[in-house]
Amino acid sequence: MSVVPYKDQEEGKKTQVAQMFNSIAKRYDFLNHFLSAGVDIYWRKKAVKLLEPIKPQMVLDIATGTGDFALETLRLQPKQIIGIDISEGMLEVGREKINKRGLSHLVQLHLGDSENIQFPDNHFDAITVAFGVRNFENLEKGLSEMLRVLKPGGMVVILEFSKPQAFPMKQGYNFYFKHILPVFGKLISKDNSAYTYLPESVQAFPDGNNFLSIFQRIGFKNTKWHSLTFGISSIYTGTK
Repeated sequence: MSVVPYKDQEEGKKTQVAQMFNSIAKRYDFLNHFLSAGVDIYWRKKAVKLLEPIKPQMVLDIATGTGDFALETLRLQPKQIIGIDISEGMLEVGREKINKRGLSHLVQLHLGDSENIQFPDNHFDAITVAFGVRNFENLEKGLSEMLRVLKPGGMVVILEFSKPQAFPMKQGYNFYFKHILPVFGKLISKDNSAYTYLPESVQAFPDGNNFLSIFQRIGFKNTKWHSLTFGISSIYTGTK
């Protein structure tokens, strides 16, 4: 059974994840940067840099949330970035940021399901996902949809939490994720489950070589795994 935010509810993972992000949307950006000590900004920059060689013009940002990854991708000077997410609350925060910066002609955020992407085959030069694939209800279906809408020669860049294996980072990471993060997350977000779900979803996610195996099985080529910050996070890349 997949990990879900609200164990006392009968709704599926997708519905619960949307509910959770709607609940914490207004405080999500602050929590993200606070709880990661700002290192999440560095991770996004590192991930976007991997797309520089292909100079993508049409970019899809899946599980875009409040649009941070989409906005970072503007450094590549694409013609258009489209972000999709299942949480309207997160999208509202993202649209507000984009409108304040006068970037709505370049970045558009839409309600959308990563496992049933509302765009035609071979449509995007690049696809990005930051901290979203572990929230998929059906990981393989979501990856298959990415492959479908990606143009031949296009590239996918996935940034996701992973599990450190080396001492003492493994022990410190586990203590922080299990005992510190849920307390501060609950206090600030006012959601009792959101930051308990986070470490549980990371533990359940098939990271590292396990993810690469799934990635390759779906049909992606030239797959690579880049470990970041002592294994706390990873970047996965693949091409069509």
